[in-house]
Amino acid sequence: MTKAISPRSRKVRVLATLGPASSTAEMIGKLFEAGADAFRVNMSHGDQQSKIAVIQAIRSLEKKYGRPTTILADLQGPKLRVGKFDGGKTVLVTGSTFTLDRDKTPGDATRVELPHREIFEAIEPGARLLLDDGKLVLRVERHEEAKIVTTVVVGGALSNNKGLNVPDVVVPMAALTEKDRSDLAFAIEQGVDWIALSFVQRPEDLAEARKLIQGKAALLAKIEKPSAIDRLEEIVEQCDGVMVARGDLGVELPPESVPPLQKRIVETARRLGRPVIVATQMLESMITAPTPTRAEVSDVATAVYDGADAIMLSAESAAGAWPIESVAMMNSIGEAVERDPMHGDRIHFTVTRPDPTTADALAESAKNIAATVTAAAIICFTSSGSTARRVARERPSVPLLVLTPKLETARRLGLLWGTHAVHTRDVESFEDMVAKAKRMALRHNIAKAGDRVIIIAGVPFRTPGSTNVLHVVRVLGDELKGYGG
Repeated sequence: MTKAISPRSRKVRVLATLGPASSTAEMIGKLFEAGADAFRVNMSHGDQQSKIAVIQAIRSLEKKYGRPTTILADLQGPKLRVGKFDGGKTVLVTGSTFTLDRDKTPGDATRVELPHREIFEAIEPGARLLLDDGKLVLRVERHEEAKIVTTVVVGGALSNNKGLNVPDVVVPMAALTEKDRSDLAFAIEQGVDWIALSFVQRPEDLAEARKLIQGKAALLAKIEKPSAIDRLEEIVEQCDGVMVARGDLGVELPPESVPPLQKRIVETARRLGRPVIVATQMLESMITAPTPTRAEVSDVATAVYDGADAIMLSAESAAGAWPIESVAMMNSIGEAVERDPMHGDRIHFTVTRPDPTTADALAESAKNIAATVTAAAIICFTSSGSTARRVARERPSVPLLVLTPKLETARRLGLLWGTHAVHTRDVESFEDMVAKAKRMALRHNIAKAGDRVIIIAGVPFRTPGSTNVLHVVRVLGDELKGYGG
């Protein structure tokens, strides 16, 4: 049997994106050792076949380190782009008139094809159109069935197939493209743990993905459209987790509006008990430099102080020159912030009132008892993971050891704040539960002889949603003697 390694000393999780700089089994192992708790596979780049070896390499860590791994497959989502230009590029002059139409003829400085019928149906006079990640700005003056006439507010160079953002209206497009459906089916077949849905605009966008997933993975909504903010609470309620995708939010909204929105999204997700990831440009300079700027370190620290479940590396670990150092820096920042005596007070600025259920009442009580009796850990027995999510929502001051008979549950919990999940056989009785809890606490170095631990479980056992037991016990230290399993 593989010897289990100790849990991370920090509670915030680190999600590392894999790519050309980090797709080998050797590099993935090094990223895990440096502090990566979960791995993001970006379906926007490369083909499906190339992802198989990457996913297998991530899973191979389980045998080597005795810990469940967590894989998030991030779908590309619908990409809005303009057509092609005569000569491959043009220059739009500020103040000039520029038309987007359905004509496939190569464009020039006065017009170009826009191959997205849905935009013509939804656009309104006065709406902005952003080109090339917001570098160019158009204002709609009038529109017809197959023509949108705009004024160039901010001009500049524009080349073939550049991206288009429509921040001011909800575009009636399906959240899943044909590519996304194919990638989703592939990801489910490969057994990934989370599916991330891009460019969510409304809660209804989640329905098709949820249907296609069929409970075989958790569904994460990326919040990167202004329209999603308008229905944020509804979207969070309909998914299993959310991502603050600050890059696209920063394109469609003024940059100064992104920090307060980040806090709002994190607060909403925490209040509703959904894991929340803060992502994009967190250590951007480490794509080319071995150390980050102090402003970037402060940015990451802010997400940790806000109580985010996970902080994510994008190009830093996927394509940068310093992937291992980037993960190690994320790890170090998380550890440093959580050592701050004020950290506990700051993460509880968000009020997470329990629902009127036994499970929520016990989760809140476990947090309070752990602080009162100075317990070493909270140990949670769960099948679906819902009890663990309830406890983690309270942001207890001690680690959360989750014991589950379902490997898929243990894997999904890799994005949950403060959680060390263990895949283990189910218990048969109350006495078996107590003995296993103490044994696992010792084996996984989460408690030592003389420590108190708090156990949360449901009786009768093997009944999802039956959480109704909270038990405080003292670890004696001899629980491992004579036990070989």
